[in-house]
Amino acid sequence: MDRAAVAKVLARAEPFDILEPAQRDSLVAAARVETWPLHQYVFRQGQPSLGRLFVVAEGLVEITVAAESGAESVVGVRRPYDFFGETVVLSEQCYPASARVGQPLTAVCIERRDLERLIHANTALAGFFTALLAERMRLLWADLSTTRAGEAYACVAEPLFRRRVGDLMSSPAVTCGIDDPVTAAAQTMSARNFGALVVIGRDGRACGMLSARHLVRHLVADRRYPVEQCRVGQVCSRQLVTIGPEAYLGQALVTLLRHEVEQILVVDRQQPVGLVTLTDLVRSRSTGHLLLAQDIESRQSVAQLAQTGQAVDRVLETLLEEQATVSDILEVMSTLHERLTRRVIALAEERMRREGFGPPPVAYCWINMGSAARREQTLRTDQDNAIVYADPPADKASETRDYFQRLGQVVVADLESCGFALCPGKVMANQPDWCRSLSRWTAAVAEWVGSPTPEHVRRLTILLDCRPVWGNQALAGALWEQIFQAFQQSLGASHVLSNDDRQFSAPLSLLGSIVTEKSGPHKDQINLKTRALVHIINALRLMAVNHGISEPSTLGRLRQLAAAGVLSKDDAAYYQAAFETLLLLRIRIDAQQAARGQKPDHYLAPASLAPRERLLFKDALSAVVRLQKQIQKTYSVFWVHFFS
Repeated sequence: MDRAAVAKVLARAEPFDILEPAQRDSLVAAARVETWPLHQYVFRQGQPSLGRLFVVAEGLVEITVAAESGAESVVGVRRPYDFFGETVVLSEQCYPASARVGQPLTAVCIERRDLERLIHANTALAGFFTALLAERMRLLWADLSTTRAGEAYACVAEPLFRRRVGDLMSSPAVTCGIDDPVTAAAQTMSARNFGALVVIGRDGRACGMLSARHLVRHLVADRRYPVEQCRVGQVCSRQLVTIGPEAYLGQALVTLLRHEVEQILVVDRQQPVGLVTLTDLVRSRSTGHLLLAQDIESRQSVAQLAQTGQAVDRVLETLLEEQATVSDILEVMSTLHERLTRRVIALAEERMRREGFGPPPVAYCWINMGSAARREQTLRTDQDNAIVYADPPADKASETRDYFQRLGQVVVADLESCGFALCPGKVMANQPDWCRSLSRWTAAVAEWVGSPTPEHVRRLTILLDCRPVWGNQALAGALWEQIFQAFQQSLGASHVLSNDDRQFSAPLSLLGSIVTEKSGPHKDQINLKTRALVHIINALRLMAVNHGISEPSTLGRLRQLAAAGVLSKDDAAYYQAAFETLLLLRIRIDAQQAARGQKPDHYLAPASLAPRERLLFKDALSAVVRLQKQIQKTYSVFWVHFFS
């Protein structure tokens, strides 16, 4: 076959029919043509990838799968203009099936490097291979993590994210009945040296937990019940958090922090088999900073909380050393930061009472914004927060406003003492613009939505990433309802936000190369936050608000958009893999800079990456470009440009 014939084949073969003429010509020049006789195998099941994609020009190929007995079954056929070999051309894994020639075959062979170059330069083509790209990113990252883990574990004993719960749990689970006297349960705890018992209900199933803390709280501190007459069911916790023995200890840590419990019941086939506690995890690794971080609620001063904040930073070091997943890192670090924030607010309310301001005059809600609200704040970075309070009676408006502005000042100052720096843009609850009654917030949202004024766009973008962390969460819910309503009534709000995202240039050039700084202190580097992650965050924020989704985290938005059918399952997996790749690269760079005493700046030099890391990075950037173009196509309104 000559080049003209190859060009005709590719012009009719999906997805290469969507290529620009120049791109197709380049592919034709690089492609090779090969032939196979009848019954020969192009490749066999279990064979390593040949690193090429095959497009049928003439003939027929049977895709077969071999059973354990060796018998082959035909599961598919490929005819002229179909392609095959796609499942492993990008992942470099072994073939899951064989390709056997059913009629004498002539095929156009496209090498992996040429396919990669096209994917990175053509977002439409990348969309066609979405599932394959997502799988490749997952496999590459798993491979790299395994390599790094081997190096890291040389100095890390008993890694939490590689050891199983079943290896550490206290077994068997010691139980008591829900109708047992608490005196008998306490004697069991003392005799067995257990801090908690599993409570068994009248139906014979586990229904709660009884700990020493429950006994002290209800029978000693509050004296709610006479000890001799009290039954287990009157004082036990009915919150039963479970985990399987096959789960990793790191997952147990995440579960403990998420549910704010002291212990987790280990269940196998619906039967309690043991308990695992935070103390168990601490003892398993001699990491006292985990216990200090867990004990945030017991801190009685801002000074003590500041020490706890330093311990929280060391938790991040542990998670990175042990190659924890991005979702686990975000879950653990965000939970600890939110607990720290809630304790600061509680102490601030106590201080307000001591200083004569009294309790909050009306219901209020403290909200976090920015990376803290998205649960992507791993290091203690700048504050972004606000207060929403219920509308007071007219004659109490001034007094109420003064109270919450004072509360905002105290909390912001105390958070700064705990290592959360002041926001340079003054997006904090100590500022009047970020401490408002619900009606004033409603008016502000109405003013900001759809306004092309840069400051209004900035404020709206910040507010759309908000999460309630303290107080009456119904106020945050009411604010979200106002936001959704404002977006529904505005013709230009989504356009303004999508147009604002265009101010940040795409991270890949038209030819698919990584766009880095051309000069200055960051020459040949790329800012992972402003040139890559921001596009994913902006796009999913915009999609979420247009579909009534108030969840502020990027991963949470992805899950809900996929569940609602806004994004396909493959697209969601693709964007998640890209986001997690970019975020983990940023987390590692920031942590390294912080360890050297430098302020994290999110800059990465692509040339410093190993070849496989660079490939992974480029795949992730390709997803960013595709998502950005999808948002522009969906939400940009041409006539708004005309009148603006």
